[in-house]
Amino acid sequence: MLFEGKRALITGAASGIGRATAIRFAAEGAQVTIGDRNVQGLQETAAMMATPPVIQSYDAMDHASSRHLVDVAAKEGLDILCNIAGMLKWGPSRDFAVEDFERLMTINATSVFVLCQAALPHLAKSKGNIVNTASTAALQGIAYTIAYSASKHAVAAITKGLAIEYGARGVRVNAICPGHVETPMTQTPPPEGDVDWSLVMRNAPKLENGACAPEDIAEMFAFLASDKARKVTGSLFTVDGGQLAG
Repeated sequence: MLFEGKRALITGAASGIGRATAIRFAAEGAQVTIGDRNVQGLQETAAMMATPPVIQSYDAMDHASSRHLVDVAAKEGLDILCNIAGMLKWGPSRDFAVEDFERLMTINATSVFVLCQAALPHLAKSKGNIVNTASTAALQGIAYTIAYSASKHAVAAITKGLAIEYGARGVRVNAICPGHVETPMTQTPPPEGDVDWSLVMRNAPKLENGACAPEDIAEMFAFLASDKARKVTGSLFTVDGGQLAG
């Protein structure tokens, strides 16, 4: 088993990629703490896992709540942090509310830094690692997702900077850049307003049936968090069905 005896914290575990990753890690022997603001979703995830997790609700908008989540997860040590919680809102930039921009930045980027900051002392002791969730939106400009893209560019920068700062302490830090994944977050109705759909579709997957399932991304989380990736740090891994191929 990849994670026998390892302790992992997985955020955003009430659904989607976070749920799939929690299930995958438990199947590989990890002792998992799952965090999300959706407690019912966490309980549903727990029922699908091979071993019972620690369930801890938290609010990514509340930094004290994020720190408390790490405290709970690291009570007996911590080896792995998977930052998966996030939100998506998109639409024409001219009409996009600044308040929504700030909320996206806080949930998708600032909370990631807060969780990393709280976890790093524990990970330095265990020679553990962090796997963040960036996006294809962290690697190129994408129309109508300026706030989301900005937040995911920030995650990429956090990932690379911490990898440099903590590499000599034995802590690896990487990020995954998913393309379109079939999750509740990505299945919201399209925004109102003037949207040029040709600009949106330029980022469509190139593979046949190219949209990813949450399990496809969970596989990459498992690889990067495991000793199989022991020489990998500061890297951004794209899993996108060819969206960014050209």
